[in-house]
Amino acid sequence: MPKLSPRDIRRKIQGIKNTRRITNAMKVVSAAKLRRAQELLYASRPYSERLYDVLRDLSAHIDAQTHPLLERRQEKNCDIILVTADRGLAGAFNSNVIKKAEELIAEKVSADTGVSLILIGRKGYQYFSKRGYRIIKGYDEVFRKEINFSIVKEVGQTVRERYTNKETDAVYLINNEMVTRVNYKPVVRTFLPFEKPKDGGESYGVYEFEVEKEEFVNKLIDLYLNYQIYRSMVESNASEHFARMVAMDNATRNADELVKTWTLIFNKARQEAITSELIDIVNAVEAMK
Repeated sequence: MPKLSPRDIRRKIQGIKNTRRITNAMKVVSAAKLRRAQELLYASRPYSERLYDVLRDLSAHIDAQTHPLLERRQEKNCDIILVTADRGLAGAFNSNVIKKAEELIAEKVSADTGVSLILIGRKGYQYFSKRGYRIIKGYDEVFRKEINFSIVKEVGQTVRERYTNKETDAVYLINNEMVTRVNYKPVVRTFLPFEKPKDGGESYGVYEFEVEKEEFVNKLIDLYLNYQIYRSMVESNASEHFARMVAMDNATRNADELVKTWTLIFNKARQEAITSELIDIVNAVEAMK
């Protein structure tokens, strides 16, 4: 590395300070967005969980022939819905959930199961589209403003049609999920077919239908498909803001350390320059004697 002059070092320090201002601003913005995203997340969770419990319990009480989405069959093909972010600069947020998806894909391929992908978020689509995977549909610009519910409905409809037409035998949903307010992790859920309740688990009793059974089950399943996808996107959105806030906080701290380090280098370089000039003056004086 060539030796830098004090002027070059001063420019480098200023560049680091400019970067620090950007990372600090991004941290503040992510913190503000995180609060709003967490409020939406914790408001949606109870409804989502109870909806899942009711439908799972209902699937154990009614004939599987009532609806094609309740049918269980040998898993020859499966679909994976992967939710990532549209942007980077969020630490390992995207790489962790992509790694989790690759692990599931490898497990299914080793069992001779065909795998197709539905990718929500630009980062996931960019990654898998370059690696020869079968992609049904990819979506980007999903999290720029509010979560686009039309995408939720479109994905739900796609999954419904593929399972009904027996193009797929199982659907898995992978996304980052907030475990606590200060921690998140990638999770894998079986989206279809519905998991039957374990023996001795909570049950909602006997069901009596006051409307047509098929109509009721149809509407409930549609609601389930859409809302579980929506919740996964809400979970991912909150996790992304938290990950970016942490990443930008670390970047800001690193910038502070770099400023200190390069300031010391600058001071040493300036002292060396002053010493060199003094030596030249002394030598010139001695030569004039």
